Amino acid sequence: MWWVWPALALVISAAAFFVAGRFYVYVRNIPLEAESLPHWGDLVRHGAFAFLKTEYRVLTRFAAAVMVLLFLFFPPIWQSPSLLTNLFMALAYAAGAGLSGLAGIFGMNVATIANVKAASAAKRGISGAYMAGFRGGATMGLAIVATGLSGAAVLYLLAPDNPTLVLAFSFGASTVALFAKAGGGIFTKTADIAADLTGKVELGIPEDDPRNPAVIADNVGDNVGDVAGMGADLFDSNVASLAAALILGVALGQAEFVFCLGALGLAASIIGVLTSGVKEGQHPGQALNNGTYLTTLLFFVLTLAVTLIFGFQLRLWIASAIGLAAGVIIGVTSERFTSPEGRVVRRVAKASKSGPAFTILSGFSYGLLSTFPALIGIGGAALAAYLVTAPLGPGYALFGISLSAVGMLSVVAMITSNDAYGPIVDNARGLAEMGKMGDDVIAVTDELDAAGNTAKAITKGFSIGAAGLTVIALLAAYQEILQQVGKTADFQLLNPLVFFGLLIGAALPAVFSAMLMLGVNRNAARMVKEIHRQFNDIIGLKDGVEGVSPDYDRCIEIATIGALKELLPAGIVAIAVTLAVGFIGGVQAIGGFLAGNILSGLLLALLMSNAGGMWDNAKKYIEGGAHGGKGSSAHKASVIGDTVGDPFKDTAGPSLNTQITVVSLVSSLCATLFASFSLLG
Repeated sequence: MWWVWPALALVISAAAFFVAGRFYVYVRNIPLEAESLPHWGDLVRHGAFAFLKTEYRVLTRFAAAVMVLLFLFFPPIWQSPSLLTNLFMALAYAAGAGLSGLAGIFGMNVATIANVKAASAAKRGISGAYMAGFRGGATMGLAIVATGLSGAAVLYLLAPDNPTLVLAFSFGASTVALFAKAGGGIFTKTADIAADLTGKVELGIPEDDPRNPAVIADNVGDNVGDVAGMGADLFDSNVASLAAALILGVALGQAEFVFCLGALGLAASIIGVLTSGVKEGQHPGQALNNGTYLTTLLFFVLTLAVTLIFGFQLRLWIASAIGLAAGVIIGVTSERFTSPEGRVVRRVAKASKSGPAFTILSGFSYGLLSTFPALIGIGGAALAAYLVTAPLGPGYALFGISLSAVGMLSVVAMITSNDAYGPIVDNARGLAEMGKMGDDVIAVTDELDAAGNTAKAITKGFSIGAAGLTVIALLAAYQEILQQVGKTADFQLLNPLVFFGLLIGAALPAVFSAMLMLGVNRNAARMVKEIHRQFNDIIGLKDGVEGVSPDYDRCIEIATIGALKELLPAGIVAIAVTLAVGFIGGVQAIGGFLAGNILSGLLLALLMSNAGGMWDNAKKYIEGGAHGGKGSSAHKASVIGDTVGDPFKDTAGPSLNTQITVVSLVSSLCATLFASFSLLG
């Protein structure tokens, strides 16, 4: 019965929503231990939702325009057998965009409650504070994965023979994710860089000192970048992997196995988040890792048992397990290169004693080195999955690659929980300092924050790796769509059209990254100017005179306006270049374009995410007392490294995996248009 596994996916999604709701109630009911916390927490919450409201107003207009284009051209209405086909495509896109936006809103709502409660719980010790932060993150992680899985299941149940509806659903999620991640990244790094340069470097005041006009914007940025942005990003990756696998699986009669993997992965994640906790004296980073390892093991065992019991092809299960193993390899690699306990971070910290140039050189070099094992993991997983499933018959080898992507993303609810934990406890640390809760509480939140930084680095590496396998699967889906319309695609490198597309595809991630980081640069310069103005014009602010406070809203406004101004051009350029290559070079040029975009995008994303994580944790390692501690020359050099690394790891790097997914989806949706209308192809 073809409907059983999609229906079971809906049941497990409902269970995930129930657990997420219980976690939300748990976090909300944690008692407050300091009267000043709600004041600072409300400032962060108000700023976060003000940004989200303004951003979504812009994205709604963009999504509406795309929805109209989908209705008119997918397929072209003059060739469409029924206008209902076009209408369903447009509605599926709108559903993906809307649910992705809701994931961001829900995540923001939970995070801006959990940050206050984690700071409050830190007064009683690390155990309660960890649970507040982690369960806040898990609320979001379970909800967004359940939303994506249930959305794909509903569309499949409504139209089992038309998996392109899931592709349109994924495209909606991807476009919102692209702009949410880019916009959130620009906002958060604008505030972070401005606050660091004016506060820690110029004045030597603490990171979250309430005298700094950018301090609230900085804490707001943690939410809009690493909660709403990363939540939309992982929602997008999960749905895109399901879409690619369904495009290939429906043709082979294996769509049910895709939903089997998705449903059991979410079930394993539910068990994983329910068992995660830390005792007093234990390291929170180990608890995060243990939860991930338990979830991975559960998925491995559950899917093997179901494969044997229900008679699914064992080779298909092996392909999914290969992707799961590759995800673990990429996560471990990211941890080795970014953990504050690791040798690499300590070498970067030691290099900082010689000045900021050595901080930058060492971090960038190790960032380059970190790409090699991760890319081997991605490439090895794709090759192994291809070889394992090829004996099953034509079409199965590419389907195997798509299953490896689904396998890697099977535990994404747990991964997202770990990721959202990071900005929650980062905010908790800031709130504890602003609320003057004392050194003991700040020490607890510092320990939680250090584990969160490593968790975020692992998550970024994981999401980039998952995007890599997903877009390889989307490339296969692109070929499948072309075959359905009777068009063959020759992707040989010596074909000049393929080579033309390859070079442009390889250049696009560099252009996209540059546009985002230049946007951060321009916006941060505007905010630094505003901070200087306030310190000069507001008498008593710099000296901390009681009753004198900065204009926090002005800095939030600068970050918001600048982020929205800078995010649209980069996203539109990515989509416009894809369309231009397709309509000029045709389907063959797009094949090369996608290959170049994947390779260049993965390399740059891994480099920037890992290098940025190294610089961040090298700074924190020095602030812990190494090499002279706070205020030393090594510390000042590490702050410069962290400032450079901020747009690397939180703006451009994680936005690139969304960019390569978006252009892959655009290419698949437009495949028939490129086949019919192209200048040279």
